[in-house]
Amino acid sequence: MSEIDERTIAGLKIQIDRSLCVGFGDCVTEAPEGFQLDADDIAVFGEHLESVGCERLLRACEVCPVDALTVWDGDGKQLVP
Repeated sequence: MSEIDERTIAGLKIQIDRSLCVGFGDCVTEAPEGFQLDADDIAVFGEHLESVGCERLLRACEVCPVDALTVWDGDGKQLVP
């Protein structure tokens, strides 16, 4: 698996930098449908990412204490971190 995983959901481009993730799991706590920890305790996208509303998705990315999650809007403006 690549160190960078990226998805576009509801006009938001979300990127997980697996090299930065240390597995606190705050994103999972905020949006368990959207994020999971893999066998190495590194964040991955959940199977139901599309079902997480934009506000919860942004909050789940904002709470990452090591800024392993980055979010851009449809115009390319970085929203998180």
